[in-house]
Amino acid sequence: MLIENLKLFLKIVEKGGLAAAGREVGLSPATVTDRLATLEAHYGARLLTRTTRSISLTDEGGELVKGARRILAEADETEARIKLGVEKISGTIHISAPNDLGRSQIVPLLDRFMSEHSEIAVDLTLTDGYVDLVGQGIDLALRYGELSDSTMKSRKLGSNRRHICASPDYLKCNGVPAHPDDLAHHNCLIMRFGTSTDQDWAFVVDGKLRNFRVYGDRIANRGDLIRRWCLNGRGVALKSEWDVRHDLAAGNLVSVLGEYAPSPSALQIVYPAGAVQPRRVRALMDYLSEMLDH
Repeated sequence: MLIENLKLFLKIVEKGGLAAAGREVGLSPATVTDRLATLEAHYGARLLTRTTRSISLTDEGGELVKGARRILAEADETEARIKLGVEKISGTIHISAPNDLGRSQIVPLLDRFMSEHSEIAVDLTLTDGYVDLVGQGIDLALRYGELSDSTMKSRKLGSNRRHICASPDYLKCNGVPAHPDDLAHHNCLIMRFGTSTDQDWAFVVDGKLRNFRVYGDRIANRGDLIRRWCLNGRGVALKSEWDVRHDLAAGNLVSVLGEYAPSPSALQIVYPAGAVQPRRVRALMDYLSEMLDH
């Protein structure tokens, strides 16, 4: 309201009277008088000397004219900069994604998006661990699974099937598991999320979802390292289809135990609830949705 009252004050000075200023902006004389009084109360000084025929600026009013013009100019400049950021696809986007998905799928898409929007910058965090989106100022994150945090919103990109997979050489040397129980006799490559290891792999057996505890000699907190070990014949891995689809298509990895696989989960864009997304963030979300929704 202070900004609006300053604009009205300058209009009074410009028009040479309260009534003339009121007619210019569509306000009654009483309203103009009240708002001038509010402005004088705010600054604790009389700003105008009024007679029945004219007005004149007090010393304080003269100072305010100069200050108000500077304040309003700065406010207009700030508004223009903010609106430009909202209306134009420019500025920095902070994004997080899992390691393997990020390297194989997201980075190439970001490169293409940035080539189309030269004023975009990207700050990318690749991690398989927990990320505090709000605390770390992340605009959006790519995540597997269903959303459980009510402070976040999500946008589904597609389904995510997980594969038990190994290299042809590993399976030739160690045999092909025919039942989830057989994994007890295989070297399983295990992901670690923070302090927790993902050693309970889910399968559907006799129509029921069951967890099978697996063991192995390699544990890592990076999905891309698990995939590399798997490709090098070091063991059996549980990997998202998004991460290994090209390896499977090329025959570098083989999917096993597919008949026991549980229902696919989701791949989603996750972002803070309540946050107003700048146009650059909305544009990237739309682009990723278009490219990954299959």
